[in-house]
Order: sequence, then C-alpha cells, then structure tokens
Amino acid sequence: MDRQTPGGPPLTYLDHAASAPMRDEVVEAMAPFASGVFGHPSGQHRQARAARQALEDARDTIAELLGAAPREVVFTSGGTEADNLAVLGVLGAAVRRRSGDATAVVSSSVEHAAVLEACRVASARLGVVHERVGVDSQGLFDLARLEQALEDLGGDVALVTVMLANNEVGTVQPLGDVVALTRSLAPQAVVHTDAVQAAAWLDVAQAAPGVDLVSVSAHKLGGPKGAGALVVGEGTEIEPLFVGGGQERERRSGTHDVAGAVGLATALAAAAREREAESARVGALRDRLADGLLHAVPSVIEAAARELVLPGHCHLCFSGVDREELVVLLDEAGVCVSAGAACASGALEPSHVLAAMGVPAASARGSIRFSLGHTTAAEDVERVLAVVPEAVARLRG
Repeated sequence: MDRQTPGGPPLTYLDHAASAPMRDEVVEAMAPFASGVFGHPSGQHRQARAARQALEDARDTIAELLGAAPREVVFTSGGTEADNLAVLGVLGAAVRRRSGDATAVVSSSVEHAAVLEACRVASARLGVVHERVGVDSQGLFDLARLEQALEDLGGDVALVTVMLANNEVGTVQPLGDVVALTRSLAPQAVVHTDAVQAAAWLDVAQAAPGVDLVSVSAHKLGGPKGAGALVVGEGTEIEPLFVGGGQERERRSGTHDVAGAVGLATALAAAAREREAESARVGALRDRLADGLLHAVPSVIEAAARELVLPGHCHLCFSGVDREELVVLLDEAGVCVSAGAACASGALEPSHVLAAMGVPAASARGSIRFSLGHTTAAEDVERVLAVVPEAVARLRG
C-alpha cells in the first residue's frame, strides 16, 4: 500500500499482522449502522428488529465460515477478550465444578499475551496449575512434550490452548495432532485455539479440526478494530466475564456492536473468498522480499522456514542492529514494520517467542517482522528492498 503521508515520503505499509487496513467493502457494509440503523438489537420496535436482523445475519456468516453453528458464535470486543473469555471462562467453570480438586491448563510457550496473561491470572486467583509446552527452533509445538504433560497431569487438565498460527513469526501449528493427543490422554479437557492471526490465511475449520473454542478478531482481516468473536462449541461450559443483560446466551452481557459484527462478517467472508489467490500472490511477494533482503544485507537470518509459516509473514533478524532504531529509520523513510510485541505504553518487550525458539539474544535484538496483506503490491516490496539495506548499513556503521 503506497500512499502519500502529509509532509513526508510515500507510505509503504508492511504491518498487516498488527492491523490490516480496512477493506472498502467492510466500510460500505458498516455504514448503515453508523447512523441509519441505530436501534438496540435487544428491543422490539422496527429499528431494534433491523439491528437484530443484521446481527444475526452476521452471526450466520461467521458460523458458516468457521465451521460452527450460529448459536456457538459469541461476539466480543476483539481477540483479547475472546482469548480471555476462553481461558478464564473455561477454567473458572472447571474450578467451580471440581469443588477443590486440582485444575490445570496446558499452553504453548509462544502464545499471545492475551492467553499467557489469562493463564497467569487463573494461576494467581484460582490456583490453577499452568504447564507451558515448548517449541522447536522453527516455532513448532513440541507434541512429545504435550504428550508427557497430559500423562503427568492426567485428569487435572481442564484446558489445552495452542494458537493456530503465531503472531510474531507466523508458524502454523499442528492443531489436528494437538486435538488427537488431548482427546486420547485427557478426554475431559477443552481445546482452545487463538486463530486471530491465522483466519485471514487459513480455513480455520480445516486447519483446526475438532477444537472446542476458536478466537478471531476483525482488524487482522481488514475489518474494524474492537470487534471479534469466540466460537464456543456446544456443551462447552464457560463462566462469563461480563454479566448484566444476559446477551449472547448469557455468555457475554452488553449491548451489541452491530456495525462491528457486520464488519467482522464482511471481512471474514472477503478473506475466505480471496484466500487461495491472495495466498499465492502475497506468498510470492513475501518470497521476493525475503530473498532480496537475505541477498542484499549481510548477517541476516530468517526466524522460521517459509514453508511452515503464513504467506504474509517475513520475520528476519539483523545482527548488529537494534530493532527499535531500525524501525525508527524505516518509519522516517515511510516504511511501516513491526519490531516485536508492544505493551500498552508502546515500549518494546523482549520477544518470548524468539527466546522459546532458541534464537540468540544478539540476533533477537535485531528482529523485524515484515507482514504483507491484501493491500500489499509489488512496488511496496521493491521500495522496502531499496530502503532496508541502506538503513541497516547506516546503523551498523
């Protein structure tokens, strides 16, 4: 995406994994609900009925695209809330149901902070045992260690949560194997996957067969910020985080964001419709970018093998460079990329993902995530190939 910024260079946006630009069809679909259809969807008059119809149509679309039943779709404010509701909701219900018996959750060591922090809170407040399972040098989940953890914890395991694709390096996880192991060794456990990063690129129903809970977020797909959903499989018990009006079958109280739900459904449908063609197109651009930078810049490594990661992810580690300084230089040149996980203050935290993968600290300090998406064009890649080598050389000099 090449746009002119006021008083600056053209904008080249390669940070789709953080937030993708809104799709035109999403803006158009949401527009009527910004002013014209403003009724409360829980009401009875015509304005309310129109809002409720739009909400339920969106629910039907999302359910079909995620391989779920409409009644299983719970609207949330985004991926973080969906992850929190999955983890704390399941564990809260399990602790209450078990009445003092031990309760455990098993996660990968490279989960998004929304999952890891929820597990930490469950440990601190509910006494839940949290077992982290590591990954290999490519970021792939260690199935042998999962098997050992499930055998050790046995009937205590209430939840297994493994993301479908990593948000930093893009590695796609073997969810089918995770589900099979869990069903065999801990059949009482619920399986959750954070599909926030994956939903734009993968058919979630096929890539994560048999999971009980799935988290998605609109703004990773070209939809609005502040809209997401959690698929809660029939029979999966969760404690609500929000109580009050009893919306979403008493799983998530609060007035619905109808425009957000419509935006999520529209973005998810567009991503599904374009998935095959866009995966090939963007994957080719990603390969051109990675090959070009590996050729033009000395002492660079790819975080994970391309055949294992999402088509839009290109995560490189530049030795002898501070990632924050490189992001600033690239931003000054109009190139938007990401340097790691940002906390609320905007400061960068050390990457727990790269550490879990065994990437040396010296290399991790120079890690940059280039993430391509539906607005990325060939000229964007060529501009980055022209700008990055000069910026790296300047910092190393």
